[in-house]
Amino acid sequence: MPVNIPLQLPAIDLLKKEQIFVMDPSRATTQDIRPLKIAVLNLMPLKITTETDIVRLLSNTPLQVELSFMKLQSHTSVHTSVAHMEAFYSTFQEMRDAKYDGLIITGAPVELLPFEAVSYWSELQEIFDWSLTHVTSTLHICWAAQAALYHHYGLAKQTLPTKCFGVYAHDKKDPYAPIFRGFDDQFFVPHSRHTEVASSAIVQHPALELLSESPEAGAYMVMANEGRQFFVMGHAEYAPGTLDAEYQRDVAKDLATPIPCHYYPQDDPTLAPMVTWRAHAHLFYSNWLNYYVYQATPYNINEIQ
Repeated sequence: MPVNIPLQLPAIDLLKKEQIFVMDPSRATTQDIRPLKIAVLNLMPLKITTETDIVRLLSNTPLQVELSFMKLQSHTSVHTSVAHMEAFYSTFQEMRDAKYDGLIITGAPVELLPFEAVSYWSELQEIFDWSLTHVTSTLHICWAAQAALYHHYGLAKQTLPTKCFGVYAHDKKDPYAPIFRGFDDQFFVPHSRHTEVASSAIVQHPALELLSESPEAGAYMVMANEGRQFFVMGHAEYAPGTLDAEYQRDVAKDLATPIPCHYYPQDDPTLAPMVTWRAHAHLFYSNWLNYYVYQATPYNINEIQ
């Protein structure tokens, strides 16, 4: 089933070239089902890239998804046009009275700042608290996962001695968890971050379940409240060339950025990256939508609490 997204969103044309089926609201209304209402708080600077990455993965499911994009009132994007933000995004204040089957909160390039020093920290904390009563399941990605673990459970992040940058192998702690349905014994995920939340701190917290970690990259997936909260430290949604673009950008700035691990064949940046995480990414988002959103959310969305 396609994702129902606003007309003229740039992701539509990009994804149609990949033979991914998306629909506009006029066609969606002819289907006699209740779509899942998913909100996306997009904190990444390149909004259109992140929109496309997320829509690509949410489309790989038989469920109809109605997508809404959220922005912060306390922060103005400088890398995306005002016209785009006004056309496709609503503020949290405009969306706060609605309820959603799912919420995705992306990462943000502010990880080296203390949480309290982030300009929009107060508003983000309000959204974290709001999600507990207005959303069936919330998926926090990368920096948002660290921020939410700090806000909800008091777990501090730690700065890594070197950037965690590359594609890493991960294991499943509970192979029978529905989020892993269809996964191989080992799966791969891109990471790009300077900080982490230690696995030892996660497993010691009684409210948290460490579902997956990597021998090289550390904690990857954490769950709380029987799936109402997921905290994911990597970027399963990344397109094949995203890490390459980050690496080439840093090289052009003369930054001491290492070559992404397990990404280029023979660690040669002149070769096209080897994509090893695509299947996991589609399964992860499909399983989240099916088992933790669709099968958990009430038919009357206003009954979410």
